Amino acid sequence: MTALKERLDADLLEEEEEEEDTQEDEYLTFLIGQEEYGIEIRYVTEIIGIQNITEVPDMPPFIKGVINLRGKVIPVMDVRLRFGVEARPYDDRTCIVVINIGDTLVGLIVDRVFEVLDIPKTDLEPPPRVRKGEESRFIQGMGKVGDKVKIILNAEKLLYEQNA
Repeated sequence: MTALKERLDADLLEEEEEEEDTQEDEYLTFLIGQEEYGIEIRYVTEIIGIQNITEVPDMPPFIKGVINLRGKVIPVMDVRLRFGVEARPYDDRTCIVVINIGDTLVGLIVDRVFEVLDIPKTDLEPPPRVRKGEESRFIQGMGKVGDKVKIILNAEKLLYEQNA
């Protein structure tokens, strides 16, 4: 019986490793305006439609407030405003991408979720430098997909980096 349990545990461990490997190089892509951005799929917990957002005073303008998602209060960031892009009314395509960064859940409001793409590391390039020695703040890299470029975001910087 112990041998069987050890074999099952080993098989489950293998499956978990395979599951993690299948998420490597995968990115959820979404639109902000006309640009397509990607975020590592490992951070994404779910995608939901726009919800009733409760405004919270004394927050940066890009933090729209909080939502109640199955009993959890989650802050919600409008990615357009975070990037300094003009706000637009939410519509039926507007989504909230719920991400988990270090046990912190945050909702990202995006214009439209696009697809999950496999972008191997060989097709990623470093972000452009905006000033000597300084990379674009929220960009992790540039993903080449066919003849297009997807802007890959650094989820942690998106959440925690202070405005310049």
